[in-house]
Amino acid sequence: MKRPRDSATGASARRGGDELSAYADGLASPFGAMCNTLRALIEAALPGATSKVWHGSPVWFIDGNPVVGYNATAKSVNLLLWNGQALDEPELKPVGKYGAAQAVFAGPDEIDGRAIRRWLKKAGANVFDSKAFFKKLREKRRTRP
Repeated sequence: MKRPRDSATGASARRGGDELSAYADGLASPFGAMCNTLRALIEAALPGATSKVWHGSPVWFIDGNPVVGYNATAKSVNLLLWNGQALDEPELKPVGKYGAAQAVFAGPDEIDGRAIRRWLKKAGANVFDSKAFFKKLREKRRTRP
């Protein structure tokens, strides 16, 4: 797979630039290549999203809200969609308590580009407004007796 070219200016800086490449480059094979594949799929499906390494993992944002990200573990690469439970996709498994869901890939052959593009299209059209949600949650906690 051809690796995306990064620069300090333009679209790659807006999309996370070198920090996303550094994340993938620091991984053992084949996980780095899997992350590069997921990155290409995400950037093609969500061209207006911004990205950065957030809490140690590459994450893409729309209007400041996290939409999708991935992280590598010792045995897999996990693709997390913040509003994944609302997407009605049985391949995505619920994670956490706020509506996120993930797909786990143990090898490059498990990455189904067609399914991921479908998930990303839905995720980009149905963004979880986490900023408003957590602001409301914090306010609610402050007003409790």
